[in-house]
Amino acid sequence: MEITLVILKPSAVQRGIMGEVISRFEKKGIQIVGMKMVELTDEILSEHYSHLAEKSFFGRIKDAMRVSPVVVMALKGLDVINVVRKLAGVTNGRDAQPGTIRGDYSMSVQENIIHASDSPQSAEAELKRFFSENEIFNYSHHLLPYLYANDEI
Repeated sequence: MEITLVILKPSAVQRGIMGEVISRFEKKGIQIVGMKMVELTDEILSEHYSHLAEKSFFGRIKDAMRVSPVVVMALKGLDVINVVRKLAGVTNGRDAQPGTIRGDYSMSVQENIIHASDSPQSAEAELKRFFSENEIFNYSHHLLPYLYANDEI
């Protein structure tokens, strides 16, 4: 089982759709193993978006992510990184397919509701950035037999 990071951005928090977005993951069968609301610092944002530091929109992204607290979640499931990325939809909400989170709730490339780790390597680094070891829980998910075939887990 993989664990990935999802951030509910200020666009989700300010619009009051956090519960709707979280429920999509739960209804899919993804297990929430960590969740908290945090205010992001300039240091964390500079690290998190370091791959965009040379882009002209770098400052705008950091400013947008500090408008309000965000919700960070650790999500667990089989192939969860790929599944969450598909549920999220493409980055630009105007291009995202209806039925995806961004396709249903976003009209923007920046104000696009969520961030989702894009690889096992980024998930590992991002989870360490936002959670301590004791904030990610390993507990029995009693619905596993109803979510996966017994040879999948």
